[in-house]
Parts: sequence; structure tokens; C-alpha cells
Amino acid sequence: MIRFMARKAPSVLFVLLASSVVAFALPRLAPGDVAVSLAGTDPSAANVAAIRKELGLDRSPVVQYWDWISGLLHGDLGQSYRLHRSVTSLIGDRLGSTVELAVFATLLVLVMGTALGVLAGSTKRRWTRATLDLGNSLLVATPAFLTALALILIFGVYHRWLPVSGEVSLLENPSIGIQYLILPAFALALSPSGIVARLLQTEMTKVRNEDYVDLALAKGTSSRQITLRHVLRNSFGTAVVAIGLEIGTLLAGAVITESIFNRNGLGQLAVSSVQSRDFTVLQVLILGVVFVAVICQIVTEMVLATLDPRIRLGAQT
Repeated sequence: MIRFMARKAPSVLFVLLASSVVAFALPRLAPGDVAVSLAGTDPSAANVAAIRKELGLDRSPVVQYWDWISGLLHGDLGQSYRLHRSVTSLIGDRLGSTVELAVFATLLVLVMGTALGVLAGSTKRRWTRATLDLGNSLLVATPAFLTALALILIFGVYHRWLPVSGEVSLLENPSIGIQYLILPAFALALSPSGIVARLLQTEMTKVRNEDYVDLALAKGTSSRQITLRHVLRNSFGTAVVAIGLEIGTLLAGAVITESIFNRNGLGQLAVSSVQSRDFTVLQVLILGVVFVAVICQIVTEMVLATLDPRIRLGAQT
């Protein structure tokens, strides 16, 4: 494990460094001047210059970037231009909402993707397989915002079974909070579930043609035991990789999903930061998403090594 982490450290640091440059530069490429927007209507040149000096925007981009990175290394995420609050407190206030949504959606992807993939990869009935293939294709092709709108119309407007706007923390009231979480989590998880199911189905079909599966059949092993002990175990690594990669997609989709369902999470904070050109908040959110994606990738490799004894962490390739 130590050798594995040591081997990964340089690439992780490089990815985070490159991502920090992109996170710093990307918001500043948008047209307009944040000092002008903060100065209000019909600002004078002197007011705009004073705001730029106060916020440090009059310094060179290299100096601004270095000050930001230095602050990050010392645990200072900066201060919001618009709200005049620390970025740490802003993220802390909204982190719980996004974590609840992301964790619940990830669990749904794991359960639904595995179930659909196993069904499609195990059934021998032609029409059943065709129906599952069509369903998985529809899930993959349907974007999260369209799924969200459909769920709102069906379960929130037509039948009025679930709330479609707002949120209640699971820690405060689990029974009510789960009701507010079901629709956005399903909207976020359905498309990644189709991707996981399709990859798992393909891998299971490939594994079923291996010699050790034919040997198990020749020994009289039941189809259920073959599926669970041999086929699924040797195919699930693909699903693990897919789920790890889809974590980043879930976090990106949370921006739109939280806006549609009016959840007070990091996605909503990102939207408001873009609208108000609040660079200090937006660049931390971008870098945070990349950091989470990198961690998920490392965890994915560890899980793969656990599932497949042939994989050794830290082995030379």
C-alpha cells in the first residue's frame, strides 16, 4: 500500500497542479469585470479602480495565482467577493446537502447498474435481453435534466407523491429528508446506471466464454453458482471502474440537478458564483471536484486489487 501511494503521488500532484491552473484561469476568461459588477449601477472609474485594488485584481495573474495557491497550502480558501464571507464557511454550509445527494445517487448507481447488468448478462431469453438492452440504451442516452423534469411531472405534479423543491437534512429528519432526496438522486443516477449495466453485461458475456466457466458447467455446477462465483466476480471489476469514473459525472450533474430541485448545495453555489463572477468560490469548487475524482480513482484501484488477487498495488508495469 505504501509503495502504491508513493508511486501515485507524483501523478496526483501533477493533476492537481494542472487543474489548479485551469480552475484559476477558466472563470477569468469569461467576459466582463468583477469589479464593475460589484461597483453597482453607473460606477465611476475611481470606484472600479478602488475595488480592483481592494480585491487585489490590479496585480498580475501570476501573483494572484501564487497568493491563492499559498493560501490553499495553509488552509485558507479565500474570501467571497460578493458575500464577503470565507469560502470555507460557504462550502461548509452547503457541503452536507451535496454529500447526501452524491452518496445516495452513488448507492443507486451501484444497486441499479449491477442489477440491470446481471439480468442482461444472465438471461437467455431473447426478448428479455432485447428489452433490457433497449432500457439500458434509453438510460444512457437520456440526460439528467430531462430525467429530472420527467420525474417532477410524473411523481410531483401528476401524482403528487413526492416533493419536487427544497430539502430537509437527513440528520434533522430522516423520514422527511429521504422524500426530498429520492427524485433528485434518481434523476442523477439513472444515466450512470445504464452505463454501468452496459459495461457489466458486456464483460459478463465475455467471461462466460472462458474455459473455466465451461469446466464448471461440465462438473455440474448450477447456473446460479456459476454466475455468482465465477462470472460476476470476474466481471465486477469493470463495474467498479465505471462507478469510480461516474463519480465525477455525478458531481458535475449535481450542478444542474440541484438547480432544478432547488437544493441548497454546492451545485447551487457554483451557479450563483458563475452568475456573480465570484472567482474565489468558483475556482475552489472546480479544484475540489477534481480532487474528489482523483481520490475516487485511487480507491477504485484499491477495490480492484481486492476483487482480483492477480492485481497487486505498487507492482511494476
